[in-house]
Amino acid sequence: MTRIGFVLLFCAPAFAAVTGTVMNGTTGQPQAAATVGFYKFGQGGMEKVDQGKTDAQGRFSIDREPEAQGPSMLRVEIDGVTYNHMMPPGSPSAGIELSVYNASRQPGAAKVGKHMILFQPSGGRMTIEETYLYTNPGKTTWFDPSAGTLHFYVPEAAQANVEVHGTAPDGMAVPVPSEKTSRPGMYAAKFEIKPGETRFDLTYTVPYTEGAPYAGKVVTQDENSYLIAPNGVTLTGENLTDLGPEPRTQAHIYGFTGKAYQVSLTGAAAPSPQDAEAADAGDQQDSGPRIEAIMPRVNGNARLILGLALGILALGFVLLYRRAPAAPPSE
Repeated sequence: MTRIGFVLLFCAPAFAAVTGTVMNGTTGQPQAAATVGFYKFGQGGMEKVDQGKTDAQGRFSIDREPEAQGPSMLRVEIDGVTYNHMMPPGSPSAGIELSVYNASRQPGAAKVGKHMILFQPSGGRMTIEETYLYTNPGKTTWFDPSAGTLHFYVPEAAQANVEVHGTAPDGMAVPVPSEKTSRPGMYAAKFEIKPGETRFDLTYTVPYTEGAPYAGKVVTQDENSYLIAPNGVTLTGENLTDLGPEPRTQAHIYGFTGKAYQVSLTGAAAPSPQDAEAADAGDQQDSGPRIEAIMPRVNGNARLILGLALGILALGFVLLYRRAPAAPPSE
């Protein structure tokens, strides 16, 4: 190697460029003139450190080195909708393909495939967690910043404490703004429904009296709605199909049809099997005699219950579905 070549080699940048292509899934063509932002995550949150522009073939290049200790992210915005690509440490930084879609204010084929409502009574309060799984098999993102995409009902007693999070197919759970509509108790969440599966998680708390009726409404056109009671809590009501317990948490799952429900709950949430196992392991390690109250941790297991229940409803309850009465056609 010549001396000049040796010098040039060691004067080269110490970082590798982040390169890739932006493809428009709606048109099937490269997305030209799109701005690709490069973000890093620090103590202050997400920070854009550089950006690049795509050429006529949708190609981009950003002369930045991905994070070695934490994740980096690429972000593209099309029609007011952002699309993210996470880059964990050690992931490839060259030849990345980013997919974007044109946006429409019409839902197209997007619909709620599953809607699950988990009741968690404790003392004089009851926390309710609702999960909506939107499926969008089309090639257009549904985004309506004025009317919203998810419409849902919240009882008057809970309207001051409702929280909404949305998870896009290409992202993580983020807070979603929601506003009251002109209909009593009805809210609209303003979050894009991209091709793939989008998840909404709602949490709110209402006053609770054991055995007293509790009423709710289903605003969306759900394909499958389910009511869930934790282990130790009995749920009764009309138009329910008993689908049995979820094996790991023993939460009881009921199929539901209709646009409104009224249920009664009795009992108290019992410790889940994994809580009991953890307590037994702790007792075996403790050589001294001790009596410890094992408090139910339903709130901590809520995401687990919903996630496991979704999988079991998709795989383990096929025979139960065959025996259950067919749901009435959607209006």
